[in-house]
Amino acid sequence: MSFKRLTPSDFLVSADSITAPCWTDNVYDLTNFFTSSNQEASSQGDYVLAVYQTGSTEENAAIQFYLGFANQYGSGSTAYNSIIPGLSPSRTLYGQYKNLILEDENAPFIFGSVTQSSFYIVSVERANYKQSLLPGSLNLKLTSGSNSVFLTDNSNDISVVPYINGTRVYQIISGSNGTATTAGVPSGASQAGYTISGSYGWFLPDLGTLLLNSKALELPIASGGISLGFLSGSANANGLNNKIIFAGIKTGDSFELNSQENVTSDYVFIRPQNAEFNYTTNPSFISGSTGEVIYSTFINNPQTYITTIGLYNDANELLAVAKLSKPLVKDFTKEALIRVKLDF
Repeated sequence: MSFKRLTPSDFLVSADSITAPCWTDNVYDLTNFFTSSNQEASSQGDYVLAVYQTGSTEENAAIQFYLGFANQYGSGSTAYNSIIPGLSPSRTLYGQYKNLILEDENAPFIFGSVTQSSFYIVSVERANYKQSLLPGSLNLKLTSGSNSVFLTDNSNDISVVPYINGTRVYQIISGSNGTATTAGVPSGASQAGYTISGSYGWFLPDLGTLLLNSKALELPIASGGISLGFLSGSANANGLNNKIIFAGIKTGDSFELNSQENVTSDYVFIRPQNAEFNYTTNPSFISGSTGEVIYSTFINNPQTYITTIGLYNDANELLAVAKLSKPLVKDFTKEALIRVKLDF
């Protein structure tokens, strides 16, 4: 074993962006949507629905995303206690996302330029994306009856990425692949892809979440919506709003989305020069009785094979090990350049 101190010029840091489909089995366009009847019948199903790519009892069934409904005043779901009206699952979810995103109990949700008090939640299963969602990859078709709207984010239509408390927030608009379309834009809309109720919601890639503006979706097609329907009374049965947005996604039968991960790599360049690493410390080359080199040819014309590289700190602690794909012959007539890549 031989050691060599590395210098700053031997290190290089590189960052690469890796994208992949969000859905199970690397499916980019999810076209089949299923819920679990057991969950729907449970108390959890009253306010959150898990959506699968196949029947929930199938062997390869996996949760793809979750659906919820939030309202500032607790409308759209039954109160926990009839004595305290308005305190319901929809209000709890509204407060949860206000704390998570806005971090201010007095701040409103502004979709486009319009303040709204309710929204649908589409939360992608955490295991389906490693770091964030990829802006510009969102294509979601929602259908109600004969009406449809194609949703995407506005990442390609803006020059400055908007942030709220360190979280990227894109507007969800009608269009495709991150670009708005003028098709079906209602008269009086301030910008292509928007409705008179503002944008269709927020795309939050760092949180793996879409907030869909329920007011925009309940509008008639002439106003940029799809007449999706909205249950607003506090006496409404739990879960119906979840089922409304689920029906819109299931009937639309197209949900495209990619994940994005920035992988940082450290490259370490190992440079055995011609005069280095030619002798071995293997005790089998040394006579145990006399301490002499057994094979005289290794005195003036040594030859070794590099098979492993270990990276040590100043305390002589082994930090990482790199194995060569095949032994690399080394003698006084040869030099080598070995690149070690560390991903983390």
